[in-house]
Amino acid sequence: MYRKYITGFLFAGLTVISSWLCVRELKIDRISAKPAFRMEYLDTSMEEGKESFVEMLGSVSSGQRVVDYEVLEQTKKYQLSDKDYDALLRIVEAEAGGEDQDGKLLVANVVLNRVNNELFPNTVCEVVMQNEQGIAQFSPTVDGRYQNVRVSEDTKAAVERALYGEDISQGALYFCAREKADSNRLKWFDRKLTRLFSYGNHEFFL
Repeated sequence: MYRKYITGFLFAGLTVISSWLCVRELKIDRISAKPAFRMEYLDTSMEEGKESFVEMLGSVSSGQRVVDYEVLEQTKKYQLSDKDYDALLRIVEAEAGGEDQDGKLLVANVVLNRVNNELFPNTVCEVVMQNEQGIAQFSPTVDGRYQNVRVSEDTKAAVERALYGEDISQGALYFCAREKADSNRLKWFDRKLTRLFSYGNHEFFL
């Protein structure tokens, strides 16, 4: 009789112990599975990153250009007719042929600022050739420089910068070369306009 109870007790104990071991083994399996999955994911990500890096190096080493899409999408702010484009090139060369590229850009900026201002004509040609009370707005149009210039590549580059919207003029609508300007004209500039800054041989006004 006692043997029967002892056998039952041992069987129940073995059942509890085996159940505990199964649960423990399941927990161990679950814990060990997580790092394995993370390592597999990291390995995959690293491989993809490595492939992208290798592809980039391959493009550079093969001479293939890597281009920023924003550069490709850049468009001109000003679309000029051939006549207006030629007028802008000529007046910039005539007024600032001896200046650096920024000095030429500033002259182009002033012309385009006038085109955009309601106080002036609305085309480049009309702005360049404007005459107020017998006084030309741009002296090269009457002394022959405008008609006879040979436009340099540097001037073309400056004009392109202006046409793509680069403006360093602070909104200037006027400029003059003080050393060469008529004294009466200079008095009008100083009395009526706001001086903004000087660059190269020119002073710029608003």
